[in-house]
Amino acid sequence: MHRRRRTALALSAALLLGAPLLSACGSDAHPGAAAVVGGERIEVSTVQAMVKDVRAVQSAELIKDSGQLSRAKLYDLIVDRVVQRAADDAGVTVSRKELQDARGLAEQSQGKEQLAAMYIQQGVAPGRIDDFVRRELLVNKVAAALGATDAPDGQQKVNSAFIAAAEALHIDVNPRFGDWDPKKLGPVDYRAPWITQVTKTPEPVGAGA
Repeated sequence: MHRRRRTALALSAALLLGAPLLSACGSDAHPGAAAVVGGERIEVSTVQAMVKDVRAVQSAELIKDSGQLSRAKLYDLIVDRVVQRAADDAGVTVSRKELQDARGLAEQSQGKEQLAAMYIQQGVAPGRIDDFVRRELLVNKVAAALGATDAPDGQQKVNSAFIAAAEALHIDVNPRFGDWDPKKLGPVDYRAPWITQVTKTPEPVGAGA
């Protein structure tokens, strides 16, 4: 399968792969908040609700191996905000129609149930699929707005844009969930994989899968 045809769907999987690398440490310096991003709190209760939604639809085998799920869900929420900030800075948006079209193409190519099952396996509850599809579209639009698709220095442009967005948000993670490094777009001693596949011409989510 051609790399550019895998780009959008690969992003969600890559996002989740990095999450378990968060390691708890220190004491609770943010009572009631899992993190503060752009001056806005991400409540521990919000993370817990997401974990509950995932566990409600995952198989017993997956649940057994989901000890890091809380950190994974917090990571997702932080990345959502980083991508949105980068999109705002680039002046790009995703319309409801674009979202519906992209998800429709994915469901058509893979099957609605199969697509949902794929996301569940990645730790994404059915109610969050639209959020992930929207994020994928925004990442690709940011890359296009920067002229990064098929450009020799495209990856550097994309990296710089998302690092700048993360730094501008002044991300502060509760130590019990780990430590965030804005220059790595993730936990300390970690290099985020989720922006390494957006320098080719993007296609709609699920295209060619």
